[in-house]
Amino acid sequence: MELRQRALQVLCLADPEQKAAAALDLYTQAATLSIAENTPAPPDGMHDLPGRPARPELRRHTDVARRSPATPEGRAILIHAIAHIEFNAINLALDAVWRFGGMPREYYLDWMLVAAEEAQHFRLLRDHLRSQGHDYGDFPAHQGLWTMCEKTSHDILARMALVPRTLEARGLDATPQIQAKLRQVGTPDALAAVAILDTILRDEVGHVAIGNHWYRWLCERAGHDPETHYGTLVAQYEAPRLKPPFNETARRKAGFTDNELRWLQQL
Repeated sequence: MELRQRALQVLCLADPEQKAAAALDLYTQAATLSIAENTPAPPDGMHDLPGRPARPELRRHTDVARRSPATPEGRAILIHAIAHIEFNAINLALDAVWRFGGMPREYYLDWMLVAAEEAQHFRLLRDHLRSQGHDYGDFPAHQGLWTMCEKTSHDILARMALVPRTLEARGLDATPQIQAKLRQVGTPDALAAVAILDTILRDEVGHVAIGNHWYRWLCERAGHDPETHYGTLVAQYEAPRLKPPFNETARRKAGFTDNELRWLQQL
């Protein structure tokens, strides 16, 4: 079976643990699989992508509970929200593999690596939730990441610009702030969460770097200047407005230029 077809099958899985396990398994096989020339079609009866469990209940962003780490329940809500982001990130990476044809083999292998690492992150966070008497699905969540995925489903250049290097890059900025609040709390569960976020932040720098690489590759192929075209795409797709503070160290590691960082500061 071809890699892109298999990635679509994993994307269709609804059970979170099955999806995470299948993404990890597919990554171990990816180097030996051929890349489909034609984009595979979703299976009969599968009208809505991605496959997702009945819980968590999905709400508008403004209707999701606050994530204060001051109480055990508040920390559980916070970790659940991050776990939901990581679950969506598995789907985002798999979608990047199956949906877009005509890319170099390295593109597909890069995004399978991302899917596998996001699956590992989801498992770490879910295990942590379970250690605190909760589980994934116990709290409402929102679909902000997947909404932008749908908006850019027809345009790989917009996808690379507005998902990994915009929405996912926000995690580079937010994670150190979340860790600081958890360190202030100082309980064993809070400090265990800080350690998990260390792993996630390290890997996410690499994921954003992959998005930056392929965004610039696509801009070069299309004859666009990456820095000026990014602003055009942000406006065209009404991407969320990014606000400081920015984690400039992490963003530089992920491939953002000084000009891009100055542009962000001026928003």
